[in-house]
Amino acid sequence: MTTLKRKIFFCASFIIVLLLLTINGSSLFAQQINWLTWEEAVEQSKKEPKKIFVDVYTDWCTWCKKMDETTFTDPNISRYLNENYYAVKLNAQQEKDINYKGENYQFINRGVHSFHEFAWEIMNGQMKYPTVVFIDEDLEVIQSIPGFRNPFDLELFMMYFGEDKHQSQPWFRFKKDKELGKKNSLQLPIQNRH
Repeated sequence: MTTLKRKIFFCASFIIVLLLLTINGSSLFAQQINWLTWEEAVEQSKKEPKKIFVDVYTDWCTWCKKMDETTFTDPNISRYLNENYYAVKLNAQQEKDINYKGENYQFINRGVHSFHEFAWEIMNGQMKYPTVVFIDEDLEVIQSIPGFRNPFDLELFMMYFGEDKHQSQPWFRFKKDKELGKKNSLQLPIQNRH
């Protein structure tokens, strides 16, 4: 191969690689959520206080898996979660004990209706999956929100609780403002995606 042909081949190959990276770049280089155990989140929160975001799931939950594959792979979601929360994955049927505010919570074996007492506590007994739970810096539950959430919906909830808007503004007004085209904290336009 002549030198000119090698240069053309090299340049063409380089351009193809760049195009592939550009097309797949958001998933290839997307920041992943830094998932922690409950104990790790509590320890880190003692050193640097932040709210805790808990994704409560079960191994058999189809919508939990869908949320993992879609919502939690969204780059805006992972970036916002990592910057503003300690993110915890909690299997609502795990058998390991959890200490919460000085009390020991255990797995309750009831066959197909088995659950962990800690999941029961932070979900107010509403054992629906998936559920996301927002917990403040003092380890008090702010709100649990059951059901699958797409990136748009979850981002609104994360901003609402993460920026303490829940203390001064009703949810319906906050959501309406965002849907009317105001910018979110990431300076991205929010559109109603029902």
